[in-house]
Amino acid sequence: MNLGIFFGLIGLMMFIPSVYADTLIKNFEGGMDLEITYPEKIIVGREGIISVLIKNNGWEEKQDIHFQFDGTSIPGLMFESKDTIKIEKLTETGSYGDNIKIKIPEELNPGTYFINIVYSQVLVENNQNPQEPIFHNIAIPIDVKSQPSVSITTKTPESIFTNAEFPFEIGIISNDIDISNVKLKVIPPNEIDFRGETQHSFSKIDKNQLIEITSRMITPINEVNSEYKLPFEIILEYTDDIGNEEKESQTVSVILRPRTFMELTTEGGLWIGDFFIAPYISIGTIIGIPAGALFSLLIKRKTSSKRKKKKN
Repeated sequence: MNLGIFFGLIGLMMFIPSVYADTLIKNFEGGMDLEITYPEKIIVGREGIISVLIKNNGWEEKQDIHFQFDGTSIPGLMFESKDTIKIEKLTETGSYGDNIKIKIPEELNPGTYFINIVYSQVLVENNQNPQEPIFHNIAIPIDVKSQPSVSITTKTPESIFTNAEFPFEIGIISNDIDISNVKLKVIPPNEIDFRGETQHSFSKIDKNQLIEITSRMITPINEVNSEYKLPFEIILEYTDDIGNEEKESQTVSVILRPRTFMELTTEGGLWIGDFFIAPYISIGTIIGIPAGALFSLLIKRKTSSKRKKKKN
């Protein structure tokens, strides 16, 4: 592999985010292939990196290669180190990679903006005669968001009944940024006990990494005569990527209702009226007297009665 290509790829891998980035590919005169990788979205007040990788796949030399970045369409946009890339010469199979760092101002309104790039190059005909420079205009879109999105999802049964267990699942995902010092707390209603922890902590959750937590609700033993909603409060606290402490909360309601005559539990058990058949017990055992014993007793009684009739 050409050393220029190798170091260019290394630079891209070091600086480009692994997710939520778009790549623009352009092919110019003389076999010049351009890849521009840019953030799909940037939060206000945050930084982003635009990476450029140019390859000379033609047989003729190119020189005076120039990228000029123009961010005037984004009010207050800052180029942190430079807004130009200059390459003196690229020989056959040569390549070059570089990065432009930008910062989105905090007061910018959310929306889609464009950064314009003027690209120019000089083709050296037969590697001897420089030609007139050529120019191309390139526009890359930047989607600016006002706040990072951290989502809490819950999955519970629509309704539950007494004297049983039900799953309570929570998902956490940060769509835009890495978050740290994450604390999750579930506050169940007084009627409900939890099998499992109601508080969880994570030192860090990476962007776009889904965290799932599963606990089990234990419903009260006493029967209820009518259905009503049970509120579960979920509180999420975390530190964002620029050190701000944030807090999210939501309330999830689950309906507690009377148990019907026949109910199948999530563990595979079965309620028939006031009797419960556990999933690990055969159907011949129903809370108390085994059915097999009753059946044997009936046969014995029937046999005894026949013998008495024969004696008479």
